[in-house]
Amino acid sequence: MANKKSKTLMWGLLAMLVVGLGGFGATSFTGTVNEIGHVEDKPIRVTAYTSAVQAQISQVSQQFGQQIGFAQAEMFGIPNAVLSNLVTDRALDVEADRLGLSVGDGTVSESIMQIPAFQGPTGEFSRDTYDFALQNAGLTDAVFEADLRDESARSILQTAVISATRMPPAYLTALTAYSAETRRITYARVGADQLDAPLPQPEEADLQAFYDANIADYTAPEKKRLTYAYLSPEMVIDAVDIPEETIRAQYDARIDEFEQPERRLVERLIFSDEAAATAASDRLKAGEIDFDTLVGERGLALSDIDLGDVDQDALGAAGAAVFDTPSGEVTEPLDTDFGPALFRVNGILQATSTDYDEAAALIRDDLAADAARRDVELEAEPAEDLLAGGATLEDLAEETSMQLGTMDWADGSTEGLAAYEDFAAAAATVSAGDYPEILTLDDGGIFALRLDEELAAAPIPFEEARDQVAADWQADTAAKAYHARAEALMARLDAGESFADLGLDALTESTVTRNGSVLSTPEGFNAEVFAMETPGTRRITDGFDAAMIVQLDGIVPPAVDDPNLAQMRNALDQQISGSLSTDLYQAYAQEIRDNVSIYVDQDALNAVNAQFQ
Repeated sequence: MANKKSKTLMWGLLAMLVVGLGGFGATSFTGTVNEIGHVEDKPIRVTAYTSAVQAQISQVSQQFGQQIGFAQAEMFGIPNAVLSNLVTDRALDVEADRLGLSVGDGTVSESIMQIPAFQGPTGEFSRDTYDFALQNAGLTDAVFEADLRDESARSILQTAVISATRMPPAYLTALTAYSAETRRITYARVGADQLDAPLPQPEEADLQAFYDANIADYTAPEKKRLTYAYLSPEMVIDAVDIPEETIRAQYDARIDEFEQPERRLVERLIFSDEAAATAASDRLKAGEIDFDTLVGERGLALSDIDLGDVDQDALGAAGAAVFDTPSGEVTEPLDTDFGPALFRVNGILQATSTDYDEAAALIRDDLAADAARRDVELEAEPAEDLLAGGATLEDLAEETSMQLGTMDWADGSTEGLAAYEDFAAAAATVSAGDYPEILTLDDGGIFALRLDEELAAAPIPFEEARDQVAADWQADTAAKAYHARAEALMARLDAGESFADLGLDALTESTVTRNGSVLSTPEGFNAEVFAMETPGTRRITDGFDAAMIVQLDGIVPPAVDDPNLAQMRNALDQQISGSLSTDLYQAYAQEIRDNVSIYVDQDALNAVNAQFQ
């Protein structure tokens, strides 16, 4: 969160943007394009866009365990999300200017001189290094310093909005008490064994009457009778032949996938200096705080610090110490390229080695699937040409590899092709007389469809629905019998008899929690328990093939000296205050965006994106 971010880290990231691009900026990456748009008079720079896109692609690639391309990044919405974030940032910069927020030249100058990326061999600020880095990124010192000043003012604005939002103490106290309160109950099951007589068997007239009374449950929805032509990669994959030399080449190229060193599942929490890291480590050792809460104090989520699974080399100088740390433990403060950090080891992954024959089978499947998708893709254009020439779906099935089929489709159908979102969308919108066209499925398949007839909603004939009607009648009859018996027994409890007097096997639970569950009870049981407000009262709830008599024995407030209470209070404070802050900040940022002039140069954006391909 903005109020927790270190300005040193922020300025360091700006410097990394400049130095890291290293000729990747305006002059070599996008020709003469320096901006992809602006918000009022605030430019959206190419360097900011490209570095943010690269960072997101790198993060997603690490999560997937393999490098993703720009086309995949577009599918995930990464470029659009980056652009949206940059627009929001620039809109906030405009608002900061309007409010008169800024930092002085001295602060900017001092910050630049402290950035390691701009220091020479002696460790002092080097003007030549600074100028060279900016020139490589296609920036002037005036532009970079203006951006740094804007970033600082924006941070002040974000901090003011977010840090002012905290949950009121009285509300926090009430919410903690509400959440930590427990119930003591006694409950008993009333099922077939507690009935005075066996459940009856239905006569045909009973089923017919039940069917008539619940006809809506036995009415088929409106349907569309469709004819379709379809071809999937799975239908052609058996005909695909993958040469052995291709498999061997792929194995060599993917050797890191099949021969993996020992790894660790690691989270890394970076600090601004050694003193801060040591203080945090001391708090952890003393039991004053746990690691998750420590992360929350920094305004971060666990996903923000998660490195995934990494080998020892990827951790640099900290690698040996991290690998010596047992799973579940936190390291001492360790030096990293980003400053001192604490690492939590969440798992130990042993080295793995995949036999060539096993790896070859996997590679063959992958290559065959890719080849099959390409084969299907090659079928699409000839099929489209046939349809454009007046061919029917039946003709398509005769003259291509596509197969013909029919179905009665209704909204919510999930069998066969109906399970595909693309097919369902086409089926939902197709009308009589529509020209069939070749459409694609997310697995690489292609299809075309035609509406033959619209079928009105109609009752399923009794003879077809009879088995389901019989099952529903029996379930309904049993539930009514169990509830009736439970009501009779509860009346006797109210009159002074005990569960034992009634021959009921009563169970007790002394710590029923609001969000927990009780063994052998259905979902919603705890909510029913907490709806009871007076000890000694009883109610009947549904059970599994039974009714349940539940008696509230006591309401237990949280113990003031319960060590878990403070932890719960802190967690609720962090969670709800964070949620309030996020909601307020997002609403504020959106309001600012809605009231500024935004321009995106689509041609420039396309030119930049083209260089990622």
